[in-house]
Amino acid sequence: MDSPFLESPTQTHQEPEKDGQPGVVFRWLEVEGPIYDEWPTPGHKLLFGTLPLVNHKAATPPPETNQTKVARRFTPAPGVEVVSKQTREDADRLLKNFVSTAYRRPSANAEYRRFLPVVEGALNSGNTFTDAMIAGYTAVLCSPEFLCLEEKPGRLDDHALAARLSFFLWNSPPDAELREAALRGDLHKPNVLRAQTDRLLNDPKSRRFVNAFLDYWIDLRKMEGTAPDSTLYPDYYLDDLLTESALEETQRFFAELIRGNLPIRNLVASDFAMLNERLAVHYGLPAFEGAVVRRVALPAGSPRGGLLTQASVLKVTANGTTTSPVLRGAWIMERLLGQPPLPPPTTVPAVEPDIRGAVTIRQQLAKHRTQESCNACHAKIDPAGFALESFDVMGGWRERYRADGDGKPDKGIGKGGQKFTFHSALPVDASGEMPDGRKFHDVRDFKTLLLADQRQLARNLAQQLTLYATGAPIRFSDRPEIEHMLDRTAAGQFGVRNLIHELVQSRLFREK
Repeated sequence: MDSPFLESPTQTHQEPEKDGQPGVVFRWLEVEGPIYDEWPTPGHKLLFGTLPLVNHKAATPPPETNQTKVARRFTPAPGVEVVSKQTREDADRLLKNFVSTAYRRPSANAEYRRFLPVVEGALNSGNTFTDAMIAGYTAVLCSPEFLCLEEKPGRLDDHALAARLSFFLWNSPPDAELREAALRGDLHKPNVLRAQTDRLLNDPKSRRFVNAFLDYWIDLRKMEGTAPDSTLYPDYYLDDLLTESALEETQRFFAELIRGNLPIRNLVASDFAMLNERLAVHYGLPAFEGAVVRRVALPAGSPRGGLLTQASVLKVTANGTTTSPVLRGAWIMERLLGQPPLPPPTTVPAVEPDIRGAVTIRQQLAKHRTQESCNACHAKIDPAGFALESFDVMGGWRERYRADGDGKPDKGIGKGGQKFTFHSALPVDASGEMPDGRKFHDVRDFKTLLLADQRQLARNLAQQLTLYATGAPIRFSDRPEIEHMLDRTAAGQFGVRNLIHELVQSRLFREK
């Protein structure tokens, strides 16, 4: 590979031509697969059991007539086919097992037999046994019993409880062990339910819960919604490793809270972070090598630690070009404290930050808050957002804002190979005053103020977990149950794993 953009031992970086970019050439790429840990796979065994397979050679199918085109529902394809010598008996057996698995409970004979005419009709039309069974399975997967969770009002039976627990912590139907516990009628017993909850949490599949819950709770699903501005933030632009590492940091951080049953205070201020080499450099922490995200102790006095100062959270609460104390403050109130602010009046225009660097967002908001109707809400929202002004759109620490326009450009070269064109503008002020008069100088002081009411942090997390697990909003009559969960976990400083256990054992989870 010969390229003018390659670095040499005496050259640390060379700018590309006007329209050029660094590149790479692959002379050969080979992919091997599919690779299975076992065969038949669990999915194949569910569909076709241990019936033998035959591999047909590819052949040109005979020309279709109008009669065969109407009669045949599927076009036979060359390749692997499941062979059955007793099609009616095998179809009955396989369909019964599939319906029971799909419905997440034992199925009555009438439930699975209503799909037999679909299989028989496909067979009578000349389709292979494989295609006929797939037609029957397709009909099952279109039925309401599969698409919806069947939960009757009142106390959930063991099968419904198994499904709710599995979809909560694995985002999938219950496995064999859960189904067997439900069949025995043991799952409603507190000790059995607790043991199964621990088993699911300890399994690698619980990562599905962590990822999905964080997507819902703190908007991690929006990580790819914006990209750092190529002019103001060229050092982040196209940095996929940083974006991917930031996402995994938050996912592994919450998983660590569950694994170690760590106190709720860690959501705001932890003495550790989940980092790799790229994140350590980004956060200005002691460097180490390796792309694997791992637990790293934070130095004393570090502003990092907890969710608030993680790059992922700071990215989803910015737009890629500027940061807004209003958006970040509202996010803290709603997502972390469970106290969502009122929506802004439709007649009041949004505050647009000045990327030319003439005024700061704080100065613009001060003018905006001269209106009494605006000040009532902003006095509650803005302080939390001001505390995070020391962090840019990708969570990097900053002392000054970046601006585009007149000014001496900062030194540096972006990911695209071009020199920086932005310049450092007005200084950042991360101080503020809470609505109750308590003041803070920076994000460290702000975290201390938040930790003054750890029960509220736990209350919000318990409510968010309940809504995610049950799909039902918290009603007024549910509040005593939430407080009971908090009372039982207070001695352990509201351990995150304990909160999950208390939710699963609660009436809110075990009833509809």
